Amino acid sequence: MTEKEQDQDLMSLIGEADCRFTNLEVTTHHYEGYPSAMSGGTWAIAPPTVLSDLKYYQFNCVTWANNHTLDYLYGGLEATERYLDEAGFVHAGVGKHLDAAAAPKYLESPAGRIAIIGATSTFHEFWRAGKQRGDSLGRPGVNPLRYQTTFYLNQKNMEHLQQVAAVTGINAEHELAVKEGFALAGAQYKFGDYSFELSEEEGMKRHLHEGDVKRIRAAIANAKRQADYVLMSIHTHEMGEGRKDVAPDFLEDFARLCIDEGAHAVIGHGPHIVRGIEIYKNRPIFYSLGNFIFQNDTVATLPHDFYEQYGIEGEATVADALDIRSANGTRGLGVNKKVWESVVPLWEMEDGKLTSLRLHPIELGFGLPRYERGWPKLSANLDVLYDLQRLSEPYGTKITIKDGVGHVSL
Repeated sequence: MTEKEQDQDLMSLIGEADCRFTNLEVTTHHYEGYPSAMSGGTWAIAPPTVLSDLKYYQFNCVTWANNHTLDYLYGGLEATERYLDEAGFVHAGVGKHLDAAAAPKYLESPAGRIAIIGATSTFHEFWRAGKQRGDSLGRPGVNPLRYQTTFYLNQKNMEHLQQVAAVTGINAEHELAVKEGFALAGAQYKFGDYSFELSEEEGMKRHLHEGDVKRIRAAIANAKRQADYVLMSIHTHEMGEGRKDVAPDFLEDFARLCIDEGAHAVIGHGPHIVRGIEIYKNRPIFYSLGNFIFQNDTVATLPHDFYEQYGIEGEATVADALDIRSANGTRGLGVNKKVWESVVPLWEMEDGKLTSLRLHPIELGFGLPRYERGWPKLSANLDVLYDLQRLSEPYGTKITIKDGVGHVSL
């Protein structure tokens, strides 16, 4: 089969669906924004013509709330929004202020009206969209899903921690801020930026931010009265059990409450590899679908901050910087085979319940030079389906493989 025929097969597969969604994890513009002092890892930028590639693959809606949304600050955000509008995409998760970023967006399709809501838990703090007030403008940015991490220690270990704090003075600035009214004293013990509580059961727990949850639940409640189906998209790099392929605790809590509120599916992405699938109340939760198009090593330029981060001096080029980051192709995402294989899921619903879910494996060119890899094609390699079988088992999800396709048992 030629590459063109493979493309046609993949396009036809995606084209079977009425709603064809993907996460847009790149700013698309002609350098209409200044590079931020910090990025999502790579300062992600591509010309707006990449939106034609998404159209080529039949996608009709995106969310773009993620850890790259403000790589080029507000100019890049505003330009990306403009080019998405011009390309005719329904897009969600980002806006000129918080209410706009959180608002459902609607896709009219033969299957009915579909609402799309986007949020991200992985972002730099100043990327959060700000709420409008009667006396103050809001702030452009992403629809955030924040969480608070609490670490639990027994009495003995807590005393050790307090001794370390006393010797190092790590809490001095926080204690001064509390005295001067710039911070609040809480019930938890602060150690630098971290919060601790006494407990005989030691470990870590992440708790969802109540305000963010309230806002997202309200958006779902609104959308389910305005559309036939509601899709919730969530971008999350955080891990569970110290593993990229395991969803963090707060993401599981969040996904289920979205379904409880009325979402018909929760679509996760972020770690660049697949995570397990849960069928909750007859509706799918994809904790991560991995990559579809992934070309983070083909940026044309990088700001000085990138070179400085890796200690690169002099008249270095982008190729020099990428060689150093990857240790000449021996480390990083480029050498992780799981980054370069994923699935295209197709599912059907009736009366709000899942009736079928198929998983079609794809590959993105693992082992090719970095400037060639990243384009998807249907794959006969079933490794990603075996991974999904294993990762979905803790959720009680059974996946059978037949004729090279994964079928979720319902």
